[in-house]
Amino acid sequence: MSTSKSGKSGRSTKTSRPSAPKKGTSSKKGANAATAAERKARIQEMRRAEQARDRRNRVFTITLSVAVVAGLVGYGSYALVAYNDKQEKQDSAASAPVRGEKTWDAKKLGRNHVDKTVDYPMTPAVGGDHAQAWANCQGDVYDKPVGKENAVHSLEHGAVWITYNDKAAAGDIKRLSGKVSGTPYTLMSPVKEQKGAITLTAWGRQLSVTKASDPRVDQFLDKYVQGAQTPEPGAACTGGVGAA
Repeated sequence: MSTSKSGKSGRSTKTSRPSAPKKGTSSKKGANAATAAERKARIQEMRRAEQARDRRNRVFTITLSVAVVAGLVGYGSYALVAYNDKQEKQDSAASAPVRGEKTWDAKKLGRNHVDKTVDYPMTPAVGGDHAQAWANCQGDVYDKPVGKENAVHSLEHGAVWITYNDKAAAGDIKRLSGKVSGTPYTLMSPVKEQKGAITLTAWGRQLSVTKASDPRVDQFLDKYVQGAQTPEPGAACTGGVGAA
């Protein structure tokens, strides 16, 4: 007879044993852990590289900005010094007397508006009573005479009137025409009756020269175009009349 034990159900019972791990499971988990660690390390390295690149870019940007600002400041300082030097030279030229010029007391020159011919004591006239309308003097060059009473009104507005006669060389007339056409508050016209070949006139001031290249021409213009002698500085030089 069999001696094996059976349960209530009549089935035999066996003692269960823990199942052995499947071959290769531990090595697979270790490999996965190593791969994850390597991936994490690579990500961290990439982040560090990106952060380092960002820092370099910020340093470069800041350095470049500082250099640009320094350059602008340096150029601005240079430009300011150059401007001041130029202004000082212009101021010095404006304050220096013009060699050979004739002067009249501006306060004693009449300034009434008249509708008749005025007999001026000098040619060209340097001031005095004058016509209601001024001669256009915004760099206007006339090949015919202008009314002297109109030109005197232009002088009152701060213009310089350049005149010439038959003694002036054609080259000098051309050179002066170019200078006048580029200079507001100037006008140019022929005056046959004047003594000198070329005459520059401002209100109460006058200079005669023989050549347009005479450096006193530029000195006179720098000093008297809208200069301190002007009775009505800033008054119009357009909207007047042309040649007579």
